[in-house]
Amino acid sequence: MAILRDTALRKIQGIAPRFLPFADVASEAVPLSRLLRLSLFQVTVGMALVLLVGTLNRVMIVELSVPASLVSLMIALPLVFAPFRALIGYKSDTHKSALGWRRVPYIWKGTMLQFGGFAIMPFALLVLSGFEQAADAPAWIGQGAAALAFLLVGAGVHMVQTVGLALATDLVEVEDQPKVVGLMYVMLLLGMIGSALVFGWLLQDYSPGKLVRVVQGAAVITIALNLLALWKQEPRDRDRANRVETHPEFRDAWRLFVQGRTAVGLLIVIALGTMGFGMADVLLEPYGGQVLDLSVAATTRLTAVLAAGGLVGFAIASRVLMDGRDPLDVAWWGALMGLPAFALIIAAGPMSSGIMFVIGTGLAGLGAGLFGHGTLTATMRSAPRAQVGLALGAWGAVQATAAGIAVALGGILRDLILGLPGSGGFRPEAPYTPVFALEFALLLTAVAAIFAVRRKQARLSQTANYVSSQDRPGPNAVPSDPMPPDRRPTGGEPHDHRRLTAL
Repeated sequence: MAILRDTALRKIQGIAPRFLPFADVASEAVPLSRLLRLSLFQVTVGMALVLLVGTLNRVMIVELSVPASLVSLMIALPLVFAPFRALIGYKSDTHKSALGWRRVPYIWKGTMLQFGGFAIMPFALLVLSGFEQAADAPAWIGQGAAALAFLLVGAGVHMVQTVGLALATDLVEVEDQPKVVGLMYVMLLLGMIGSALVFGWLLQDYSPGKLVRVVQGAAVITIALNLLALWKQEPRDRDRANRVETHPEFRDAWRLFVQGRTAVGLLIVIALGTMGFGMADVLLEPYGGQVLDLSVAATTRLTAVLAAGGLVGFAIASRVLMDGRDPLDVAWWGALMGLPAFALIIAAGPMSSGIMFVIGTGLAGLGAGLFGHGTLTATMRSAPRAQVGLALGAWGAVQATAAGIAVALGGILRDLILGLPGSGGFRPEAPYTPVFALEFALLLTAVAAIFAVRRKQARLSQTANYVSSQDRPGPNAVPSDPMPPDRRPTGGEPHDHRRLTAL
């Protein structure tokens, strides 16, 4: 087994970086094998996302006839924890333990939350499916248990992903942090693709019993892979445990993080784009099943198409960003890519075209990959090394909150349309088309918001260049007039081009 493992790792390490995005982040101190092993926590996160957002939401809506609004609210329940991702990242930055660990305790807590949710979920599904031994149980018990399971798994995903990404950035140099985070997200997408294909194969002949076994298997695999990912990753620092350190309060740390001139604008861009791409997450598979008559296995594999598009988007974004492109430009192209994607998805229903639906889904994944990598890199560049966890938590909090609101809103809109008088005479795609159209509008707004943020950055850059030219005159230069007060930057720190052009 060890020989096979070493051979596989040598093969992977031999692949050129242009074929394996972000592989050039590896070094002698942190080899690629160690980074790939750490990235296994992203595989379990991807598996959980496929199971919750892909397989289970379709089964509950189509096979178990649970209202889409209720399923959407269940999937959106982790929204309760999403705003705390910034706090979780901050706590992992400042955590003190007897062994000097900062990240490991939080990743382990998140893993146990995921396992607990998966442990409850099979029994909830048995009640919802009307299983003979659970036929006398009230419906609210199954729905409540399913909601609790979704909540626990979602909370665990938030914690594991935020702190795991912070641990990954701890292992590399500052200039390589965006690359290692990109590598982690590539592994997330690969985990989603692999999980979607495996789940689709296992559920080819769907039955409630098979679904229960799949969920139980996911629980065991989550514990095993996360343990393997954490093994000997974070060094035990007893000196840190014995040091008396003072850290700013979370409120002060957050104020320092968002003091950049365009921070609020970037957070708005993240929210708009995430909602634009995420509102269809809970509806794509039911749309494929009810409108295009696709099977459970086929709609589950659709998640692989979406993730594959995201993987291509991340690869393209990696290449472009390494060439020095502004990350907001990459995000702009990603949001723009979503417009034809949802146009194709909307048109697939009336034309009964499964091919058009699959192409639109792939383009949506491609756009989401470009947009996600662009905004993630912009956020990473906005924080010092001591606040990496906070920065990743802020990005994750805004993204997860927006995604949760979008998922819940999409399901509620679909059910409201179904509840309209005369809805029985509507075409099958009628409840879904307005939701996809709203996503189109949100992405168009995100494109405009990115354009506004870039214009503001350009103005701040011109101001910084003017200040630099005034502060550093030549040896024979005559002192020039000071900058007019109405154009003089405000704030307590000296003029710094990097701070003005950062978030």
